[in-house]
Amino acid sequence: MFFAQEGFTYRNFLMDMIAIFAFVLWFWLLIVIYGDIFRRHDISGWGKALWVIALVLFSYLGILAYVITQGRSMAERNAQRAQQARDELRSIVGFSVADEITKLNQLKTSGSITEVEYDRLRAKLI
Repeated sequence: MFFAQEGFTYRNFLMDMIAIFAFVLWFWLLIVIYGDIFRRHDISGWGKALWVIALVLFSYLGILAYVITQGRSMAERNAQRAQQARDELRSIVGFSVADEITKLNQLKTSGSITEVEYDRLRAKLI
């Protein structure tokens, strides 16, 4: 109640901003973790149910436990999903590495890009 008696001060404003930031961070982490739990295929439904119960009952501890125990594999799964999405997009659009190298070669011969740029872009494609 000490803060409420002071009125609107910089300290109250700062504490409110920290509280709002903590709430947004907590909410964002819950969404990310729930998304990761329900996309996983390596644990059973019972395992998913236990994680959900832990997150509902012990929210902060559940988030910390999940990030500590599953953080690395969560990052690997995100990277795999991103790569899979890129591959699907390339197959839909008709992206071909050989076609792109041919285009780069044409740009190099026309003088639009230098040899260094050509080597850098070619290495990125391969």
